[in-house]
Amino acid sequence: MTRKSRLLALAASVAAITVTTAANAAEELNALVWCDHTDPALIEPFEKAHDAKVNLKVYEGTGAALSIIDQSQPGDWDVLVIDSIDVPRAIDAGILGPLPEDEMPVADIDPTIRMDDQTMRDGKRYAVTEKYGYNTISFNKDKVDPADMEDMTALWGDKYKGKIAVYDYYLPVEGMVAMGLGKKTADLSDSDLPAIRDTLFKLKDNAKLVGDVVSSQTALATGEVDILVGGGEWVTAGLSAENPALDWILPKQGGVRWAQAIGVFKDSKKQKLATEFVKYILSPEGQAKLATSSCYWAMPANEKAGADLTDAQKKALRWDEQPEYVKNSQLYPTPSPELDAKMQDVWTEFLQH
Repeated sequence: MTRKSRLLALAASVAAITVTTAANAAEELNALVWCDHTDPALIEPFEKAHDAKVNLKVYEGTGAALSIIDQSQPGDWDVLVIDSIDVPRAIDAGILGPLPEDEMPVADIDPTIRMDDQTMRDGKRYAVTEKYGYNTISFNKDKVDPADMEDMTALWGDKYKGKIAVYDYYLPVEGMVAMGLGKKTADLSDSDLPAIRDTLFKLKDNAKLVGDVVSSQTALATGEVDILVGGGEWVTAGLSAENPALDWILPKQGGVRWAQAIGVFKDSKKQKLATEFVKYILSPEGQAKLATSSCYWAMPANEKAGADLTDAQKKALRWDEQPEYVKNSQLYPTPSPELDAKMQDVWTEFLQH
């Protein structure tokens, strides 16, 4: 696949609704997902095995998912993919039901990645982390000195002014900036916002664009920019075979680690089929396909997925380096509603700056 055709595929994969082609399937399943679940290579094996049709609706950001759910009727949705750190919000809202613990491959997922403190409540598991990665720095190493990218403060210096794109998502980017300033994402408070705001403005002065998943990735892949702040393996791993110059790094200050989880809606009328879908996605085969989805690549949570990945895929994902990467990363900020609103206000200022 050419770089252009891959980018077109990426754009197509974030269409609002993706309906698979199992036209005469006995059952249908409705899933609210991230775009990496729309790859036919991932979905079609499940459909064939279960004589089912999987209807997929893509969203970005937990707030968007909650809005969609609020406008839906109970039973409209069967499966939910959500930020692992936001599973408690879904539990509190009565959205997710408990999963059968003995049917989930939790022993094959490192506890740090599994995030039981987020995905479990009162001894019951409501979701399982399926994939994770990093919001950090992606860059073109033919145009950028990789040594510069080892220090996050280079992003708000003068050397790469006009060569930078910023991923348009306030939590990871404000988290990255906080880490660059020596702060911990778990400890952010109102008092940290002025310094984060000032640094964001410096970053904006250097930025050529601020964009969503597709536009920011496209800008880096086509050479419109040389650096993507908030990028990571999800941006470059799938493109590196065609353009080896595209790379990513965790600077010495680290990166923000994201994780996505999958669960079943409490009100689903297809509990058994929905649970089977979750089990498939968490299986080594499903995990390998999810890790290398056409929309974006990232690390599979299930360690047994390695048997279904090629050496080249593992290299692109930095498979062997994960213990050190996990150690040198921090989770997304989880601000209180009040602090979250203030962080969004800072981001609005940043966009308008």
